[in-house]
Amino acid sequence: MSIVLVVNSGSSSFKYQLLDMARAADGDGHPTGRVLASGLVERIGETAGRATHTVRFHAEPGRPAPTVLEATHEIERPIPDHTAGFTAMLDAFAEHGPSLDEAPPVVVGHRVVHGGARFFEATLIDQLVEINIDELSVLAPLHNPGALQGIRAARRAFADLPHVAVFDTAFHQTLAPAAYTYAIDRELAERHRIRRYGFHGTSHAYVSAQAAQFLGRDVRELKQLVFHLGNGASVTAVDGGRSVETSMGLTPLEGLVMGTRSGDLDPAVLLHLARRASMSIDDLDRLLNKGSGIFGLAGVTDMRDLTSRREAGDRDAELAFDVYIHRLRAYAGAYIAQLGGVDVISFTAGVGENSAAVRAGAVETLGFAGVELDPARNEARERGTRRISTDGSRVEVLVVPTNEELEIARQALAVAR
Repeated sequence: MSIVLVVNSGSSSFKYQLLDMARAADGDGHPTGRVLASGLVERIGETAGRATHTVRFHAEPGRPAPTVLEATHEIERPIPDHTAGFTAMLDAFAEHGPSLDEAPPVVVGHRVVHGGARFFEATLIDQLVEINIDELSVLAPLHNPGALQGIRAARRAFADLPHVAVFDTAFHQTLAPAAYTYAIDRELAERHRIRRYGFHGTSHAYVSAQAAQFLGRDVRELKQLVFHLGNGASVTAVDGGRSVETSMGLTPLEGLVMGTRSGDLDPAVLLHLARRASMSIDDLDRLLNKGSGIFGLAGVTDMRDLTSRREAGDRDAELAFDVYIHRLRAYAGAYIAQLGGVDVISFTAGVGENSAAVRAGAVETLGFAGVELDPARNEARERGTRRISTDGSRVEVLVVPTNEELEIARQALAVAR
């Protein structure tokens, strides 16, 4: 059996999925997997913790639809730390299934946001890797400490299994020095490890490979743009399956306009606010990460709410949408220039997969590059990977649902084998 447990840990919660990777493979031989169970353990460290566990029942091939049924179970109890959280998860598996004795995982895959310049690929976790993840917390203080807590708790809960770290930054380690270097004092930058790292790499890797498979093309032949547009947003230029440019930088703050993050900003804005508005470092951090983006411009974080208000004639919402689209177009044009042309543009994540207005706005000015969007295809409410460009478009424009858990499972299984 090839059962993989995927864990995504934060400081006060963790998500998990149990996937069966032995059932099928795609055209490139990659396991497609199917989810057996998933869950969320949250409010860790609070007086009332909660664990939600969903079991998926798959009918055998040939059985009439529906082929998948779900049953969700919730428990509330104190969960003082991640170790107690994993106990709650194991209790849910024991009580509601599937039985981990009958379907034991062979490896545990962990999402880790920041691997710095040390980790180029998924890596088997040992004490030294834990130490490195801990040291890299200086670059990701909101993410790596929680991931490390989850790793340590999981290694205690599954002491006999290999554990693999899959880093969001790893896919972008193929960036050339010209792409990852900031034009500041070189010695200062090296001393403090300041450079572009990029994020959402697991998603960009998955989507670019899925796009190539959908088109029946070798990923090594394609020049691609992948727009990962959710509450956090980034775009990556992928040339021959390798990341060559990406919008997020030292942190996930740089680049596109996001739900609550500003994206690109003149650095002097911070100096001006510190001097004129007496804002502290913490004030500026909160402003750029939690009080900016479409929230700062229009007071909402959800693109659906922004679109509804825009359609109702709200001027703040209209400006926020226009700023959002303007940034997407700017990056598209710049990255097409860096690639020397583009074969495929893919949209993924919550906004990218569901907002026809965002997709249309992003590519509206790209006719010069050979992009022709089919309005009917773009507006169609369909699921799964699909083409939204015209049949005559020189550039394929796709919607490709991301699946970071599946990509983590694939990479973890490959390392464990």
